[in-house]
Amino acid sequence: MIELEPHQFQCPGYYIRAASKPFEARGAEALRRRVFVEEQGIFKTHDRDEIDLVATHLVALSTYAHEADQVVGTVRIHEERPGLWWGSRLAVDSDFRQVGRLGTELIRLAVCTANARGCETFLAHVQKQNVSLFRRLKWTVLEEVTLHGVPHAKMSADLMHYPPCDDPTAGWFMKPGRRA
Repeated sequence: MIELEPHQFQCPGYYIRAASKPFEARGAEALRRRVFVEEQGIFKTHDRDEIDLVATHLVALSTYAHEADQVVGTVRIHEERPGLWWGSRLAVDSDFRQVGRLGTELIRLAVCTANARGCETFLAHVQKQNVSLFRRLKWTVLEEVTLHGVPHAKMSADLMHYPPCDDPTAGWFMKPGRRA
């Protein structure tokens, strides 16, 4: 008998949008716990802080029969003061990191959303291993810092490359691309 490799389900696409439903908020929180507590060990029990109360939470949702299924990526944005926006807690589920562009699309929605809300400067503290991705997305390193014992770069987005997104709750649908 010929033994075949099991065929894994391929998600037909992903919604990239602002979290607007309770399951999306719960899913984003659970994903952040898995990535920042269990996987990376940056925090002991949870990564939630006061920013979560004022932030706009964005999610990447896998689909099943073209309906939102589960949160597989997340990032949050907030305005620190008029015109100054921050992105933080970017996370993609380990089972979906082989899907090209999920992190990129979350970053794009984050900056485009802030741009529509009057952003003049968009900053993020980016873990060292992700700096090259952000550079490809037209971000500039401002300084190197250590946060929670982990090397980061404070980076700034070039807003000219991020057109305003007036309706982040609608977001967009992304067809998957596989990394080589």
